Amino acid sequence: MSVAQVKNLQRRLDNLAREAETELNRACGHELWQSVGFDAFDGIEDIDRRASANYYYGQWQTVRELQDALS
Repeated sequence: MSVAQVKNLQRRLDNLAREAETELNRACGHELWQSVGFDAFDGIEDIDRRASANYYYGQWQTVRELQDALS
């Protein structure tokens, strides 16, 4: 992979991470999930919000793992 391709991939991963963080903050109503992790979603009573939080947390974790692998 060329340097330009790696930088472009990192930029897209950053965008995905920011999107996931924004949606997680919206679903949870706070940023506590960043320190508590997956357990922060147990208290969400709305099924749709909980499902959204689970989806975006999985996306956020995947992005973080990919970013770690590229570093």
